[in-house]
Amino acid sequence: MQQKRNIQIIEWEDLDKRKFYSFGVFMTMTIRATVYPATLIRTRLQVQRGKSLYGGTFDAFFKILQAEGVRGLYRGFMVNSLTLISGQAYITTYELVRKYVSHYSNDNTVKSLVAGGSASLVAQSITVPIDVVSQQLMMQGQGENLTRFHLKPKAELGKSNIMFAQTRDIIAQIFTADGFRGFYRGYVASLLTYIPNSAVWWPFYHFYAEQLSRMAPSDCPHLVLQAVAGPLAAATASTVTNPMDVVRARVQVEGRTSVIETFKQLIVEEGVWGMTKGLSARIISSTPTAIVMVVGYETLKRLSLRPELVDSRHW
Repeated sequence: MQQKRNIQIIEWEDLDKRKFYSFGVFMTMTIRATVYPATLIRTRLQVQRGKSLYGGTFDAFFKILQAEGVRGLYRGFMVNSLTLISGQAYITTYELVRKYVSHYSNDNTVKSLVAGGSASLVAQSITVPIDVVSQQLMMQGQGENLTRFHLKPKAELGKSNIMFAQTRDIIAQIFTADGFRGFYRGYVASLLTYIPNSAVWWPFYHFYAEQLSRMAPSDCPHLVLQAVAGPLAAATASTVTNPMDVVRARVQVEGRTSVIETFKQLIVEEGVWGMTKGLSARIISSTPTAIVMVVGYETLKRLSLRPELVDSRHW
């Protein structure tokens, strides 16, 4: 360890990389499947005008469930699952940049801030095209009147697997309308959302974990403290970055080109409160995500420790 801390941090050089990536894919897929319905609801809430379709998070959940069934809550999930690639890229970049920064600073906040922002930059470059397609699929059903693209009737999609046919249909429509650039619509807005989100999340995560460790009994498991610190950091980061997340969703779904103009129109139409749209759904989705991610990620790192280091770590 590079610093004497109440909560030990497992660094990149301590890991067995083969175990780390094998367990990591399973962990990432589990997290995405768990929180995907909340992600879909958040997207629809952010794109709708006022409360034209849903009155809030729980109203949206029950309406979608009633009108579209459980499958409606997982529209676009298979496409979105391709973000497994970006998830692994995020983890790798975070750990490598953290290791690199440690040569210049031992301050954990600095390492977390720089590594988190860098990891998000790399991940979003992979994620945005996947998000553009999956968000269009999310908006089908009750939300289809809020998007530019509409799926063809099932009869016109042929006899191939309906999920793949619908995905192919949306991809073709995006490419026809906007070309290759259409798959990176909202890229700048995504960077302005997720780089700050990630850069804020990691320092606050370590900050909350350290504060909790000072208040908790000495025999309290570190994993419990980290599991509480994760949601607190997620709620903080979500609140700070939600305004740009609303803008990002509208740019990508409605086909807008200007982040600034979208922001101005949102303020004019819905006032400052428009900046909070989807915030509760975002916190609801980020809380279990943070718990599962923190517990899963910290456990993953412990399971991936190089054999010679296992006995030297005490939790």
